[in-house]
Formats: sequence, structure tokens, C-alpha cells
Amino acid sequence: MGKWSSTTVTQTRARERNGVESAGLSLPYDRSVFLVGMMGAGKTTVGRQLARAVGREFVDLDHEIEARCGVKVSLIFEIEGEAGFRRRESQLIDEYTRHRNIVLATGGGAVIRPENRRCLRERGVVVYLRASAGELYRRVAREHSRPLLQTDDPRARIVSLLAARGPLYDEVAHITFETGAVPASHTVRALIPLLQCHKLSP
Repeated sequence: MGKWSSTTVTQTRARERNGVESAGLSLPYDRSVFLVGMMGAGKTTVGRQLARAVGREFVDLDHEIEARCGVKVSLIFEIEGEAGFRRRESQLIDEYTRHRNIVLATGGGAVIRPENRRCLRERGVVVYLRASAGELYRRVAREHSRPLLQTDDPRARIVSLLAARGPLYDEVAHITFETGAVPASHTVRALIPLLQCHKLSP
């Protein structure tokens, strides 16, 4: 797990590219779109559909970390702790925020480090997919692969994480979108015009 596996990453990226089917829409700039938000906010689902709709490559940051390490995020947490995982995460954020024309779904804690927020904010268009603590809990309650929710009271943990991270999501976001309980396809259809009209800063 100590070294990145470039072969695995290449195969993963190729599969994502093969899954992109443009819906005839596009964005009027080549800057990448970075999705941020809490676990359960829908970043991966929305990101994949958004990328397909606008004809861009989709990258899921957590999946890329797993592909390079050869193990699940939960095992990285177990072996290296959260600090070790965050170091790996920061390396890939610096790498992928330099890419153009991608849609990048970040992990829920990607905004914790100031250097990550700076890379995201300055190098692309950041979309914060916002949802209430209750809605987030409803979406992830049956999942057992979230290291930070391995606690006696996962609902309280979500409330605590949202309180701590909410201001950081607000700080880094160019666009904030309330996901609510609507299907991901509805979110994508509503989000595309907002991205198309977004005015890039110099």
C-alpha cells in the first residue's frame, strides 16, 4: 500500500472515460468542476451523471486513492489513521485540480486542509452539494464502509461533522446547490445551467 499503482489507475480512468456519453451539452470553459460536500451528499452519483451530460471525464477521488493503494479507504484509515489518509488525499487533490475538463468528486473531508481548499477554489469551479443532517443520515444509515461513522451514534456524528465542515464548504464553493430528496438526474438538470452561466474569475 506504500506506493501508488499507476497501472490500476489507468484502467480505472479508462473505464470512466468509456462510460461518458455526451448529452449534447457543454460548458463554456475548460476549467474543471469540483464537487464538495458531506458523505451522502451525492457527489459520486451526481458527478458521474454530470460528466456524462457535458461530455467530460469523471474522477472520484476516493476511488482513485483506493486504486493506487490497492485497498479500501476504510483499511487505509485502519492502518495509517485519518492523518495518513489525508496526506494521500492532499497529494491527489493537488494532482487532479491541475487537470482541465474533468468533473471531480471529492471526499467529504477534502476541505479540511487549507491547501486543499486553495487548490480547489483557485483551479476550478467548486460546487457544494448541500443537504441537511437528517437527509444525509437517511442516505448513509445502512452503509458500513464509512470509517468516520463507526460510532455508537452515527446521526450525532453527522451533525457534528456538518457543523465543523459546513463553513469550509461555504468558503470554498463558487456554487451552492441544495440537493434535498430529489433524484440525482433532477439535480444534474438544474445544475448544468448554473454552471453554464457561472462567470469565471480572472
